[in-house]
Order: sequence, then structure tokens, then C-alpha cells
Amino acid sequence: MILPQQSPAIPPKNIAVILVDHGSRRAESNDMLLEVVAAFRQHSAWKIIEPAHMELAEPSIASAFARCVEQGAQLVVVFPYFLSPGRHWHEDIPRLAAEAAANHLGVEYRVAEPIGLHPLMLQIIDERIANSLDSRLRGNDN
Repeated sequence: MILPQQSPAIPPKNIAVILVDHGSRRAESNDMLLEVVAAFRQHSAWKIIEPAHMELAEPSIASAFARCVEQGAQLVVVFPYFLSPGRHWHEDIPRLAAEAAANHLGVEYRVAEPIGLHPLMLQIIDERIANSLDSRLRGNDN
């Protein structure tokens, strides 16, 4: 677990993480975020982890933030589950996080960088390409 350097006085058990995606009108797209959150809960040592959608679906960032505070969060890290930085990361998500935090005086928040060009992404790209070739060889032209 990597602790934030800006808030050394906040114990790890009081740091929450919100994984936020764009949100969709398609249930299977929104369900994917729930699967990511469930997997991250198993992988991570963070005690408070909640899903949120930026728009089009629930839970919203505001409702996820409130759930984090209900569980004892004093610092909420909003992680954009996005590949690239863009308007949503630069403007929309920080604005929505600030609006959510305004309802919970004394609770700090941070917006993390999106996934971006992380070295493991290159490994994932290779794996997905290999999987598509394997399925094509098996006769599945997906």
C-alpha cells in the first residue's frame, strides 16, 4: 500500500478509494466496473473501496463519496478508471469530487491520474493481441 505524502496524519484505515468510470446506459458496461472494484478489493489493502460513474448511471461520485465517509473516510482518493487524460480527468471529475467533498466538511480528497501509459499496459496490449490470434486459430473470428 502506498500512502499519500500530503496527509501523513490520516491512518490508512481512514483513506478511501473511489474507482470511477464514465458510466453508460448499457448495464453490462456498468457491471464491468463492479467486477473491477471487486477484484481491486481482493488485491488491495485499502479498506474502503467504492465504485462510481461520472454520469449516466448510479452510483454517482457524490453517493460513492458519502458511502466512503459513512465508513470512516477522512481522505477520499478518486481514481479515474480511464486510459487517457482528457476533459473528464482535467475538469469534470475534479469538479464532481469537489462538489461531493463540499457536503462533508473536514474530509479531504485527491484525484489520481488515469491509467495512461503505464508499462503494464504494454503487456496487456500484447496479451489481448495474442488472445485474439489464439481465438482466430481456434475458428472464433471475434
